[in-house]
Amino acid sequence: MATKPSIHKFTIALSDLDREYYDSLNLTVARHPSETLERMLVRVLAYCLNASEQLTFCKGLSDTDEPDVWAKDLNGGIALWIDVGEPAFDRIKKASRLARDVKVYAFNTKSAVWWSQHQQEFAGLRVSVSRFPWAPLQQLAEVLQRTMDMSVTISGGTVYVAAETGEYEFALEELQTVN
Repeated sequence: MATKPSIHKFTIALSDLDREYYDSLNLTVARHPSETLERMLVRVLAYCLNASEQLTFCKGLSDTDEPDVWAKDLNGGIALWIDVGEPAFDRIKKASRLARDVKVYAFNTKSAVWWSQHQQEFAGLRVSVSRFPWAPLQQLAEVLQRTMDMSVTISGGTVYVAAETGEYEFALEELQTVN
């Protein structure tokens, strides 16, 4: 019998000062049995960084044809494709043909090696690539609860998370930006 995903619920007071976007989010996130807590947290933080009415979580690891998070336009086209981790170049190349905007959020200890191996390939694509620092992700994952209230503030490309368990700072490293 297959292991079922675990369900996590986040109530987030979002203040994105960079985009002047403010919202109260109630997110229910299904964590695939093979997904780490850190990866799931990056999906949630990527959602916060790009929050809009059209943004939704996808099947993620359960469906290789979908991103982790996406936004569709009113015509059903993909306006934004978000992948988390260190995706294969061919996957992102395909995504850049399907979606108007593509963003990748790398996050773990091997992301620097992944980026050095694929940086030249990605340079020819309309793709933004950012990297989350690993240590604060591990710290937040250690105290993660299945139901959690938090405040997320985004300012100057840095994500600040405040929760009952403490405060966490994620200074995003912009590896490749698209204007």
